[in-house]
Amino acid sequence: MTLWMLMNQAMAGTSFMPEQGTDIAKQVDNLYGFLLVVSFISCAILIGGMIYFAVKYKRKSQNDKTAYITHDTRLEILWSVIPLVIFLFVFAWGWIIYHDMRTMPKDALEIHVTGKQWAWAAEYKNGVRSVDVVVPVNKDVKIILTSEDVIHSFFVPSFRIKQDAVPGRYTALWFRAEKLGEFHVFCAEFCGTSHSAMMTRLRVVSQEDFDKWLTEESEVGSLPLAQRGAKIFQTRACASCHNVDNPAVKIGPSLYQKWGHEEEMDDGKKVNVDENYVRESILEPQAKIVKGYPRPSPMPAFQGQLSESELTALIEYIKGLK
Repeated sequence: MTLWMLMNQAMAGTSFMPEQGTDIAKQVDNLYGFLLVVSFISCAILIGGMIYFAVKYKRKSQNDKTAYITHDTRLEILWSVIPLVIFLFVFAWGWIIYHDMRTMPKDALEIHVTGKQWAWAAEYKNGVRSVDVVVPVNKDVKIILTSEDVIHSFFVPSFRIKQDAVPGRYTALWFRAEKLGEFHVFCAEFCGTSHSAMMTRLRVVSQEDFDKWLTEESEVGSLPLAQRGAKIFQTRACASCHNVDNPAVKIGPSLYQKWGHEEEMDDGKKVNVDENYVRESILEPQAKIVKGYPRPSPMPAFQGQLSESELTALIEYIKGLK
């Protein structure tokens, strides 16, 4: 077994490198291990050679002509050609991995993932929405990315994949998870004040569990209004900005025990927290800003993104936060 593969095995599963969850991750780590070994050997040859020649050819007197040596054409060719061959080899190896990563497989499971400040939302073809990305093991999965506001970057360290989510267009990446479990998803593009908190889970489950989960999630429409509103509140990433179980402030005002109470706006007016206020705040968040919060509000407008039934469910959920 090669030296860099031994190094790669030593790195995998340790704090030095994240767990390898896909075959692509193994290939990337093999290339990375090779680069480390070659760099170490090159460094040893270069620094070791400098020290050796500095000592061997050190001038011992004013008449010592040892230091005045002529060049060696063979050596000059060798130290130029060998690094060139190594660089071309690394380029070809990297290109093969990149090509595999960017060539989307046919018949892959497609999942739409949307980034927004500061959360991820996954949507499946049967209409199921989730804050977690749930996929079956040993199945090709294609993630179609976009953003509702600024540039985000979908990054799964354990899969060694990263792709920008750009507002106004679609980008994509794919993977085939080989291990069951939960893997972290981060945003790798600075996107605002809560960038570091823009995380979610990528859950890899068996095909049977995935089918069961998809069926259960698709039945959310039959839940009571308040429960359906709680689900929408999570899948629309409202929880990333608003507390619902205590009065502590996140990015936006806490919704805990606010129903039926008055809130002072930044213009000094007082508004009762009722159905109309909540509806307007969801659809047009810039219309009324609570005192003490920035204008413009970082909250995106949901006009045209939520149906009347979804709005009703959200209002019923907020109404019950006591």
